[in-house]
Amino acid sequence: MAFDARVSKKATAMVLIAVAGVSLTSIPAAADGATARQPTEAGVQAVTAPGIPRLPGGLTALSWMVADAETGSVLAAKSPHRQLAPASTLKTLFAVTVLPKFSAGTVRRVSSGDLAGVGSGSSVVGVQQGRRYTVADLWRGVFLRSGNDAVHVLAAMNGGWQATAREMQQTARKLGARDTMVKSPDGYDAPGQVSSAYDLTVFARAGLANAEFARYCATPSASFPGAGGITRIENTNRMLVGSHGLSRYPGIIGVKNGYTSKAGNTLIAAARRNGRTLLVTVLNPQSQEANGVYKEAGSLLDWGFGTSGDAQPIGTLHAVRTTYDGSHLRPVAAQATGAEAHDGSPWRPALVLGAAGAGVVVLGLGALLARWRQGRGRGGQRGGAA
Repeated sequence: MAFDARVSKKATAMVLIAVAGVSLTSIPAAADGATARQPTEAGVQAVTAPGIPRLPGGLTALSWMVADAETGSVLAAKSPHRQLAPASTLKTLFAVTVLPKFSAGTVRRVSSGDLAGVGSGSSVVGVQQGRRYTVADLWRGVFLRSGNDAVHVLAAMNGGWQATAREMQQTARKLGARDTMVKSPDGYDAPGQVSSAYDLTVFARAGLANAEFARYCATPSASFPGAGGITRIENTNRMLVGSHGLSRYPGIIGVKNGYTSKAGNTLIAAARRNGRTLLVTVLNPQSQEANGVYKEAGSLLDWGFGTSGDAQPIGTLHAVRTTYDGSHLRPVAAQATGAEAHDGSPWRPALVLGAAGAGVVVLGLGALLARWRQGRGRGGQRGGAA
């Protein structure tokens, strides 16, 4: 079933609802109200039931969360709505917002204006003025090298720095993420820019519903057009790659790490084992231990996989479920293999509509958000991220 891209969001919803026997599953909740059982206490909360292991010791992060990516159930959290600097984990929201806009094969010749305003000390992938890059090249630069230069180019394609920040803010609210304030789309420290473990988990879950997002964030290494020809770039996520004294985490499928002087180390990690996909977000561990953010995330993932899938959650997420495999909903990322992203339509199934005896109709969350954002004004500004 296809819908004209010009159809408004309301008209699209009306058409979908009109399909006989259709039920809508996990549309993002409205941003003007809290989800049932949403974790709001500042202290540590966790599911409790016979056989549930105790939370791991040695957790020093200012905020963290463990959630089931398929069901949206929150299994444990510490200060999940504490507003903190997100660093490059905010790039997940950037990708959720901008990735649907441009085909992976679209080519951009980079201008000086595209690269204007990249923050001092930013992480970069090496985008060069005057050179031509595919959109897929740029997204690999964003996901693997956390390249703020690549973010700037994509934001310029999207209408400018300020326009992209505004659009990201709107997307966050649309997903029910109320703790996030976007000032710099790449996550670079900026006055007033904050997010939370809860919101970042929502962004990652929404992103993993996109097959291209899932492939990019799960890619350990890839080719990139360098100054002297094609070069090889490696993902900075040590938990994914297995580097700097760490082993690759079993079942890891992404998502994004970050660091700035204000944010400290930040990480959203997703892993899949035995049919379950869990998301862990860890913000600013205080231990000063080498690889501390990865170790704390790993211990929380281990704990999460040790819990029963039917344990009563302490809360739920606003984000959507993902795709239908014939029996139940599960994240697209569960099928990610780490292969590099390829050309083609970048947004994949995110919303499932089921009709009795008629199979399923699948519509991308990105398409809904894109329609919702059509016609918004655009501008430009400086920014960056480290």
